[in-house]
Amino acid sequence: MKRIGIVTTGGDAPGMNAAIRSAVRTAIFYNIEVIGIYDGFRGLYEKKFEKLTSRSVSGIINQGGTILKTKRFYEFKKREIREKCFENLIEAKIDGLIVIGGDGSAKGAYLLYSEFNFPVVHVPASIDNDIYGTDYTIGFDTAVNTAIDAIDKIRDTATSHERTFIIEVMGRESGILALEIGIVCGAEIVIIPEVEMNIDKIVEEIKEEGEKGKKSCIIVLAEGAGKAEDLTKILSEKLPDREIRYTVLGYIQRGGKPTYLTRKLATIFGHRAVEILIEGKYGYMIGIKGEEIVYTPLSEVVNKTKSIKVEYLNIVKKMAI
Repeated sequence: MKRIGIVTTGGDAPGMNAAIRSAVRTAIFYNIEVIGIYDGFRGLYEKKFEKLTSRSVSGIINQGGTILKTKRFYEFKKREIREKCFENLIEAKIDGLIVIGGDGSAKGAYLLYSEFNFPVVHVPASIDNDIYGTDYTIGFDTAVNTAIDAIDKIRDTATSHERTFIIEVMGRESGILALEIGIVCGAEIVIIPEVEMNIDKIVEEIKEEGEKGKKSCIIVLAEGAGKAEDLTKILSEKLPDREIRYTVLGYIQRGGKPTYLTRKLATIFGHRAVEILIEGKYGYMIGIKGEEIVYTPLSEVVNKTKSIKVEYLNIVKKMAI
């Protein structure tokens, strides 16, 4: 390995910069040149390459987002586009590629590896934490803490005005983020895509909360399960005596300074990504299981689904008494 490329793709996540920094400095430690690829796979196709030095990544460990930028590039689904990307890597004399991103990024990394036998390592960075093969992804802990901080403030208003608040959080296909947020912020109800929404049951639970003397209520809703605005209208009609409001946290969950856990994970993942490329271990995703760093074949990552702990919903219900 004489030259390694680094690219961040898909949605941004806090800690991507920390992972970039770690990978760059680890590579330089081993006398390997690093090429930063801007704008995700689009930049790989358009040859937006720039040499990165140790100074290039100074002062970014605490920054959200990604200094390499990221853009959606749906054309990457076409074989001829991927072939051009491969040719650009060869032309730039890049010997290995580190792809930092979520599940879509894992699929892109796998295609480059499986179709062209190009040395690729994937580093999981996603606020959704829905990638198979790792307990946690870079950015997840930060996103949860960002949501907790926001919901704690909303609860102050909910309690003061005796209101029911529906808080919509990210999670189009997975409710992992919503479920974790719901548990730690003390939500009375959590609604996720994996469990079909039952309006009558929600109404009944809110009524039961009122009978227990609880005048305010927090409902955490994953965006993939429904829209907070729509649910607010429905519940307001069915519960006319209740004052119901909603808040969509949206993209604030993606930004902000990465937490301790996010920075630590990003630094370790970035470090090991370079080392396994040097070791000749290609076509893997770096992950963590418990306290152990693990390596899962990308063929498994892209073909298996991370299970959600639906039993956590029971904990939420028990905590709401």
